[in-house]
Amino acid sequence: QVQLQESGPDLVKPSQTLSLTCTVSGGSITANYYYWNWIRQPPGKGLEWIGYINYSGSTHYNPSLKSRISISRDTSNNQFSLHLNSVIPEDTAVYYCAREEIGGTFKYGDWGQGTQVTVSS
Repeated sequence: QVQLQESGPDLVKPSQTLSLTCTVSGGSITANYYYWNWIRQPPGKGLEWIGYINYSGSTHYNPSLKSRISISRDTSNNQFSLHLNSVIPEDTAVYYCAREEIGGTFKYGDWGQGTQVTVSS
């Protein structure tokens, strides 16, 4: 079974860049035809899809966040990362990485446990 694990800072200051990494085991991030997603949940709010990088390296981002997002991958280490620029307190959330077997379905069969990120000065 595929496993995903998020890692990164738990506290960042406003205007800085948040960088998180998802390490995948039990499956290759280049395997056909999986999509690898970042999703977040602010306190008291619902899940918000951030974006993905797929098996071929193609990316797509939530239009509401697109200007501040970059998702990349390190195939040698079977990892993909989120970079969120110019963070604000409203970016405080639990951040998850998740695998989508069919792109565009928003059906995530496998999730990381999530990592809490707080944006505060």
